[in-house]
Amino acid sequence: MTAIPEPAAPAPTHPVPPVPEGLRQWQAEAFTKYFQLRRRDFLAVATPGAGKTRFALSVAKTLFDLRIVDRLYVVAPTDHLKRQWADNAAAAGLPIDPNFKNSDGAHGRGYVGVAVTYAQVAMKPMLHRAKTEAGKTLVILDEIHHGGDALSWGDGIREAFTPAVCRLSLTGTPFRSDTAPIPFVEYEADHEGIRRSRADYTYGYGHALKDGVVRPVMFMAYSGSMRWKTSAGEEMSAGLADLVTKDVTAQAWRTALNPEGEWIPAVLAAADKRLEEVRRAVPDAGGLVIATDHVTARAYAGILKRITGESATIVLSDDKKASKAIEDFSAGSSRWMVAVRMVSEGVDVPRLSVGVYATSTSTPLFFAQAVGRYVRMRRRGETASIFLPSVPVLMALANEMEAERDHALDRPTEPTDPDFIPEEELMDEANREEKASDSLTRASFEALDSQASFDKVLFDGAEFGLGGDVGSAEEMDFLGIPGLLDAEQVNELLRKRQHEQIRRQSSRQPQDAGADAEFEESVDHRRIKELRGQLSKSVSAWAARSGMAHGVIHSELRRLTGGPAVAQASASQLEARIARLQDWFVGRGKPGA
Repeated sequence: MTAIPEPAAPAPTHPVPPVPEGLRQWQAEAFTKYFQLRRRDFLAVATPGAGKTRFALSVAKTLFDLRIVDRLYVVAPTDHLKRQWADNAAAAGLPIDPNFKNSDGAHGRGYVGVAVTYAQVAMKPMLHRAKTEAGKTLVILDEIHHGGDALSWGDGIREAFTPAVCRLSLTGTPFRSDTAPIPFVEYEADHEGIRRSRADYTYGYGHALKDGVVRPVMFMAYSGSMRWKTSAGEEMSAGLADLVTKDVTAQAWRTALNPEGEWIPAVLAAADKRLEEVRRAVPDAGGLVIATDHVTARAYAGILKRITGESATIVLSDDKKASKAIEDFSAGSSRWMVAVRMVSEGVDVPRLSVGVYATSTSTPLFFAQAVGRYVRMRRRGETASIFLPSVPVLMALANEMEAERDHALDRPTEPTDPDFIPEEELMDEANREEKASDSLTRASFEALDSQASFDKVLFDGAEFGLGGDVGSAEEMDFLGIPGLLDAEQVNELLRKRQHEQIRRQSSRQPQDAGADAEFEESVDHRRIKELRGQLSKSVSAWAARSGMAHGVIHSELRRLTGGPAVAQASASQLEARIARLQDWFVGRGKPGA
């Protein structure tokens, strides 16, 4: 596409205006920086739940008051979000039309602009360019990371909004899984020569957490034993938390999420127990289950109905009443909502306190945006609890919650992975169901059995808990944590509960130095992680030599050496299994003996 030259940026002829009342500190700082710089393009990065919308509308209202602009365009990823923006803009005194259609060409009377989706702009960029040129236009690009160059959304917004007087870009997750440049975003080379996005103002999750702007997040990880049949008819088994090959992990993960097994009902029941505890202090607290597709969403809702006796709100992407369902749930006090991907980004339901991550989607952007649905703070002391499968990729993402990222160019694209799904495709899937694809996938895979077990709690980059069965005292220690605690109190209580578990388990063992040493080892998480990795490599090597399935090898080692599944095994138990594998390699003993 031929590049279109930009008009000259307006000179900063006005002094910095006073900060509007009621803004948070970061919003006030970003507001001041915007008017100090007075550039055509401004990129604000703020963690989900921090209040990007209010900051942007404060800037917009001031630009209107100063007569710098007289027209407003808001571009959002989904239909629901553009209506959400229209409601907030009207409250700020800037009525914009969320019902604008490309076929109409003009917005309704009484509006100062429109709210549209990226897809809408990509369909008729020249129509939106003409509207932009017709006045002094401010464009707010919400979740700008969706607009990669050389893709239809990126090309569309570049063509449509190049003539805008001002462009304010917002994102809570300033990274993509590809290296396509994002229009209207500046890139600077780092010390390695890699060009990275440059934000004009950044407010990360770690900073927001310290300021009490967002809730701390407690991740409740569940493992368990899975059994399934492959398309070739081979029966497989593995522990959900086992460090096995990527394909085996993916199949075990899918088995866990199958609503006909025992894993997902057990985890949903545990999440509801946690929600019940939170509601003692926060009566309207709600929960959200993020499902992979429509079929499982309905099945999960049925399971929740059996657990709670109350119907869950189901939000399906092809339902015209989806936005109304979200709004009704947000304004009410019912317990659970089950949704496919469309609720993962930007949707504002402040009373969500408990979540179940029941999808196999695992890109960093999707995970961060999904977690962002639970972190919006209403009052100090609220803590978010998110239940998720104990698989390595999700554990890594949960432990990196406070990491700040930039969008990097000049690097190899990640997607050599055949399962990779670009973010813009995930958003497309939020508005349609891949029925044919889903049916083919289900036909090539058969989940046979799943059992859930409590693995651990992740909080502030640390791991807590020694694992345990579903319904055990070890699990209840963490499900019963009070619903109103600040981050420091949560950390202190988690450490106390873990110490109590160690003492309780130690008291069940013979009182000798060896037992005490074993329980000291069980809380050395670095050593445990190292041994799990060593065991995984040894199991993979033996599988390659013997032709045995990974899950069968793990089951045989457990039978021979005793102890729980890998996720709950102590250091000495893992060492015993590694030693047994070494015996097999040198010909001492054999599986089944």
